[in-house]
Amino acid sequence: MTGRRVRVGRVGRALPPLGDEFVSVEVLGATVLLAATVLALVWANVAAHSYDQVWHHPLDLSVGGLDLDLSVAHWITDGLMAVFFFVVGLEIKREVVRGELRDPRTASLPVIAAVGGMVLPAVLFVLWNAGGDGAHGWAVPMATDIAFATGVLALLGSRVPRPLKLFLLTLAIVDDLGAILVIAIFYSGGVRGWWLLAAAAVVLGILGLQRLGVAPLVAYVVPAVALWLCVQQSGVHATIAGVALGLLTPARPFGGRQVIEGLEHRLHPWSSFAIVPLFALANAGITIDGTALRQAASSPVTVGVVVGLVLGKSVGVAGATFAGARLGLGRLPEGVRTADVIGVAMVAGIGFTVALFIAGLAFGPAHFQLAVIGILTGSVLSGLLATACFLLRSPA
Repeated sequence: MTGRRVRVGRVGRALPPLGDEFVSVEVLGATVLLAATVLALVWANVAAHSYDQVWHHPLDLSVGGLDLDLSVAHWITDGLMAVFFFVVGLEIKREVVRGELRDPRTASLPVIAAVGGMVLPAVLFVLWNAGGDGAHGWAVPMATDIAFATGVLALLGSRVPRPLKLFLLTLAIVDDLGAILVIAIFYSGGVRGWWLLAAAAVVLGILGLQRLGVAPLVAYVVPAVALWLCVQQSGVHATIAGVALGLLTPARPFGGRQVIEGLEHRLHPWSSFAIVPLFALANAGITIDGTALRQAASSPVTVGVVVGLVLGKSVGVAGATFAGARLGLGRLPEGVRTADVIGVAMVAGIGFTVALFIAGLAFGPAHFQLAVIGILTGSVLSGLLATACFLLRSPA
């Protein structure tokens, strides 16, 4: 980036993980995200009334006869987070067309690992909450937070083999895709067919513009907003519109430029440094006192989330990886050993952004607070265990 903007690319080359812009943004964004989370917790515990008043303040908007009655927090969750999921959609499209997911032989093992890391945490959560009020939150411990996970590997530097970092990034992207499908299928409201048909018509219109060779990005702003409105009114969660737009973006040169790379270059810093931290600031603020901790310690929701993240993720990712390699469905990257796989499986248990997002969709206020305590506890434990695993790693 040039001019008055931060030169993320230059910073990225100096960072240990991979030395590219994508990872540098994730690592630096993890720092900002951590600061926003701490600020949310301090604010909610020092001035709870002020915190609730700011984020629950109604911010109504009328668009073409549609009344959008949303609070400030809902505008962030439904509106700004659509940009976050748009960036995720761009990353998935790029990886499938030109990246690690293009070659089935290379992608097979991290894909298998990601599936194992999604299924087992959900199963453990359901077993812990079977028949209870919190069973609907089974998907909360499924997601890996790529920013925090990459940040942990960055701190470990050369102790983590480079191929293992690529393995984690591929796994996390597949993990994001799985979370998107879960949100769309299981955490959407009553679907209204006419609005879905309108959304499909907008998608056809965008494809038509691309077929006609319309290259200026400004021509797609109105269709993008229209798609968001249609999806928001359809009952499917509005952020799915962001994913759809990302997947619709041309992966090949279009209009004489690489569209995906250009959009990621512009939007990824905004997503990592502003949107996701703002989402954390609006959602991570819970009251933590003796009563809350006692409730959490005996709550199936909290325990289910912690067990899912710490045990489910590590066993699911490592077990699926070893099984896939043993069955010949894929092979471990060169130089990666058993202890490395266990370490990266523990890192995958750091769940935050998408886990918070799903918790907000699945639970009311009481269970949401218990889920957040579980997410924070499970993520910290996973990070510490992964760090210890790599620090104890013997030289190759």
